[in-house]
Amino acid sequence: MSDDLKSSIRDFPASPGVYLMYDAEGRVIYVGKAKSLRSRVLSYFRNDNPLKTRILVSRVERIEYLVTGNEYEALLLENNLIKRHSPRYNINLKDGKSYPVIRITNDTYPRIFRTRRIVQDGSLYFGPYTDSRRIDAYLELVDKLYPLRKCRTVEIKQRDAPCLYYHIGRCAAVCAGKTSREEYMRRVAAIRSLLEGKTGPLRKELTEKMHAAGIATEYERAAEMRDALQALEQIESEQRVVDFDPEVRDYIGFAAGDELSAFVVFQMRGGRIAGNSVFHGELPGTDEENVIEFVLRFYSSTGTVPRRLYTSATLGDLAVLHRFFREELHQEVEILPPSTKRDAAILRLCTENARQELEKRTRARGNRPGLEELATVLRLRNPPLRIEGFDIAQVGGRNTVASLVSFSNGIPDRGEYKRFRIRSLPEGQVDDFAAMREVLARRYSRVKNEKLPRPDLIVVDGGKGQVGAAREIIGALGLSIPIVGLAKREEEIFLPGLPDPLRLPQGNPGLRVLQHIRDEAHRFATTYRASLQKKEVVTSLLEEIPGIGPRRAARILQAFPDGKSLLETPVDIIAGSTGISEVMVRAVQEKLRSL
Repeated sequence: MSDDLKSSIRDFPASPGVYLMYDAEGRVIYVGKAKSLRSRVLSYFRNDNPLKTRILVSRVERIEYLVTGNEYEALLLENNLIKRHSPRYNINLKDGKSYPVIRITNDTYPRIFRTRRIVQDGSLYFGPYTDSRRIDAYLELVDKLYPLRKCRTVEIKQRDAPCLYYHIGRCAAVCAGKTSREEYMRRVAAIRSLLEGKTGPLRKELTEKMHAAGIATEYERAAEMRDALQALEQIESEQRVVDFDPEVRDYIGFAAGDELSAFVVFQMRGGRIAGNSVFHGELPGTDEENVIEFVLRFYSSTGTVPRRLYTSATLGDLAVLHRFFREELHQEVEILPPSTKRDAAILRLCTENARQELEKRTRARGNRPGLEELATVLRLRNPPLRIEGFDIAQVGGRNTVASLVSFSNGIPDRGEYKRFRIRSLPEGQVDDFAAMREVLARRYSRVKNEKLPRPDLIVVDGGKGQVGAAREIIGALGLSIPIVGLAKREEEIFLPGLPDPLRLPQGNPGLRVLQHIRDEAHRFATTYRASLQKKEVVTSLLEEIPGIGPRRAARILQAFPDGKSLLETPVDIIAGSTGISEVMVRAVQEKLRSL
């Protein structure tokens, strides 16, 4: 932005109004409102502004303003201008999508399935849920326990013989007269009870079957029952937004990142969810400004307005919003934080959906600006789209481990993370340089020999010593991969062959990429080291029990890797899985409970 433009902003009035930001091509890219136009627009030029604000400012060529009589008029004008211009950095309501729910259809023989579409035809809906895989696992369990029909038609066509699904226990075969409607609806009622959280009877039945299978040494059967119990626990951890309260109310969840913001709305009508939608945008305003903008945009475009609106966001003076609902939409709306456990639980799920949407959108966008800046700073030919980062973790030379984290397009690619136990160092010896040489030799020998994809950049946690160790191994392998080290103390960047480190200003996009990789490698390494240390402690405790030596301790930990699972699993299942007596299993559990 030019100095002339910055200077002109100081002449803006200290009055309520709306400002419009234009890019070099004359397009409106952002519309905002303000109590004081001069103060609000000048605030975009602070040095400590977040990244999303700096990105917006870098694209602004000129700023115009319109004075209004008061803040409420500014709010209405802002809303109308956003509708007219659809600025890039305001909320785009066309980008909405819904989160999955479970639907039980309103048919003579109802069907059950996952969907994102709410149809007001008398069907029952349960959810929404944050993870489609959890829904599929739960529906798989329901399909095994209470099989319904598989055909998708509304009307049932009579058949002489049932389909293959019936023969494998996955279809009721009502088309062939194999299941009466009375029995079919009993199954539907049982499924509905499960989805409403009434899992006690089924949990008891599955637990009894698991114990019986363990006693009969039918370990696969016991494992099936255990998995079914775990599926119940997973689905119960999700909030079922079904409460039979007829009050019309909405919940707004909000999450903000460095560049993007995401909103989720749950609309409750007649005690059931009537809509669940997600919206996002590149919003440079404050959280309060962004949420207020969203409320205006959403409710001026939707057909229904709630009596109560719940949000955890801080919205400041609510008078203008109350006036907007009353005068523009002819509805008195209470805007308030959750006051009951029910409302708090629904709002938490709403906010979690917003957080996951933000994470997904951020992951899909990647961090191209940061990678381009990194290429400039490190003098790379191209932005490093694939980066691998390494760190060493140990305590007093014990349990020395290394981590490998992989970043694709500037964001974590956790499926490619790897961890290593260092083999070359005697127990108790501290030598991070030798550990770094070992892990890089193991990693890139395999990359070279198996012709695996090579990263565009290697990042090591540390300074000259770690960079030198990495350079030694990469050179010995005849590979040509750029290497950089990032030291924690001063956030100095070390490059091979350069005597002095580079220092970038805090907030630099390239430095932020390196910091993210370094911190993620450190987290992954220390978590692995801590797990090994915990296993070592549990092993030591087990070996203190009479009759349990190193072999039995290893066998127990192989079947049950942590103490928590040993405490939660029935005695007979542990005995059958490890080959030790139930008396000894009880001694193990008593020892762990004494910690």
